[in-house]
Amino acid sequence: MLNFSDISIRRGTRSLFEKATFNLFRGEKVGITGENGSGKSSLLALVRGEITPETGNFDMPGNLAVAHVAQELSASDDHAIEFVLDGDAELRLIERQIAEAEAADDGHRLAELYGHYDAIGGYNARSRAATLLHGLGFTSEDEVRAVRDFSGGWRVRLNVAKALMCRSDLLLLDEPTNHLDLDAVMWLEQWLKDYRGTLLLIAHDRDFLDAICNRIVNIEQGRAEVYRGNYSDFEEARAARLAQNQALYVRQQRELKHIESFIARFRAQASKARQAQSRIKALERMQRIAPAHVDTEFTFSFLEPNKLPRPLLTVEDQATGYNDTVLVGKINFTIAPGARIALLGHNGAGKSTVIKMLAGELPSLSGERTEAKDLRIGYFAQHQLEQLKENESPLQHLRTLGGQAAAKAPEQELRDFLGTFGFRGDRVFEHIGPFSGGEKARLVLALLSYLRPNLLLLDEPTNHLDLEMRQALALALQDYSGAVLMVSHDRHLLRTVVDEFYIVADGKATPFDGDLDDYAKWAATHPKDAAAKPVKAVKVVNKDSEEDRKQKQRATADQRNRIAPLKSELGKLEKQLAQLQKKQTDVEQKLAAPDIYDAAKKSQLRDLIDEQTRLKRQVDEVEAAWLDITAQLEEFTNNVVE
Repeated sequence: MLNFSDISIRRGTRSLFEKATFNLFRGEKVGITGENGSGKSSLLALVRGEITPETGNFDMPGNLAVAHVAQELSASDDHAIEFVLDGDAELRLIERQIAEAEAADDGHRLAELYGHYDAIGGYNARSRAATLLHGLGFTSEDEVRAVRDFSGGWRVRLNVAKALMCRSDLLLLDEPTNHLDLDAVMWLEQWLKDYRGTLLLIAHDRDFLDAICNRIVNIEQGRAEVYRGNYSDFEEARAARLAQNQALYVRQQRELKHIESFIARFRAQASKARQAQSRIKALERMQRIAPAHVDTEFTFSFLEPNKLPRPLLTVEDQATGYNDTVLVGKINFTIAPGARIALLGHNGAGKSTVIKMLAGELPSLSGERTEAKDLRIGYFAQHQLEQLKENESPLQHLRTLGGQAAAKAPEQELRDFLGTFGFRGDRVFEHIGPFSGGEKARLVLALLSYLRPNLLLLDEPTNHLDLEMRQALALALQDYSGAVLMVSHDRHLLRTVVDEFYIVADGKATPFDGDLDDYAKWAATHPKDAAAKPVKAVKVVNKDSEEDRKQKQRATADQRNRIAPLKSELGKLEKQLAQLQKKQTDVEQKLAAPDIYDAAKKSQLRDLIDEQTRLKRQVDEVEAAWLDITAQLEEFTNNVVE
């Protein structure tokens, strides 16, 4: 169906890929992968006929109905549903012809047109458009809002809906999950699985690619190669090829050791069986995919916080919203170093509002907030990308926004640091105006890291990041010793980083005792429209008397005094566990050395095996004690809540 023969594509003076030869067939769902700037979007532009190849030939049947998502959406007064209906060009053509035939009073022509209109599903077209809008997160009221009234992210969703409205033979989608929340991603995933045409999809969400695609075109190092199967199949095939290169073997082993260490860390913290089981599956998957990323250019990490007080932040029965009206109430968090929390819920339920309140960008309208003396928050949100100065370089941004340490640091030290985020060579001196969204997101993450926060608040941190950078972010968050609270539609990131979920729905934030599969079931049964609308705004009124307030403060203080020893002991156990796990890793590395099995080292081998057994027993004992204290804390907290 789509024939690429000896294709080479250049952009300016730069060669993107050369001598690509492959065929894509009718009904295939093809994922196009590769780092940012490798030529993925150029490949789609070639299919759309917007560019021609430097060499080679591309051809496809001329009668195909092709749909794609426009990059820009001009503001207009058209209602959202009318804009989406415009995606079905044949439908709109027949509607115009019907109007002309009615004006000419041509009954015979009208009969033909209405028959054609019925054949293409014209009578249910508006219902189909409304379904698309609803699936992508729009409410019924949004259908009749003017396009100009929507923000940039919502206009992207309108463009996606318009492309899906087209009854196409070939659908081209370039990062459609950007600006979507988790619910919309899951809905779009199912829609594309049911799509009967041929799909060419660029996405940086591996779960999304896995669920939809049965073929992968990977663009890498100037070559475009085709792999059968989904994204995980591609990763395994690529890993097998990379493993043959001895120069990468050592790094591969280091990555696998890192993940094994993380598994041990998680096992020690798993207090809920269902979450633990889901997490173990995710970590097993990470072990499988790690070799496919051993040659990534991204190896960044979040710098170690200067101090890690316990707890970092406590909020009790807080409420937040806008203009003295409550959007989300009953917010209770005790966030300690090592916490990994994610907020789930329908779009508009208030997830970002809760993060803004925790970050201090929105006021609390009730309740209490207790910050540790040395709390240092790092807050990531999409609007921060827009606040970067386009006429300044990454190095200038780091100098001015990286605190006193950056202002005094040698230039080479800052350049080395920025290099781990992909800004190398002269790139650190270039103005960021022409940078892509992914490059700007990387810069904001770099600025956050350099400030050494001990609490990271991340609102959709993977938007615009490619697969390699998302993998690097997941590994960096696993190593990070501070706390993380995030909102994300990237299920791989959530599965491999997060330990604890909260649902934001019905005007409150509550713990969710389940995993992402359980959330998908919850989302399917919980009314989206009801959750998407703000909770009826109620002006905050303090009804407590002064005596009630003092009594509540005394009870809270007593609560803290009783749980403080438990938390202190928990911290000691965590530190002891980390030390034991480090010793385990050292012993395992020694046992992995080939020469340890020489006859001359038989005694040393026996000692190492004995040490390995002893350490495992100690780790099991400390884990058991850790779980016991965690259970006591949870029971105590639940009793207080009740």
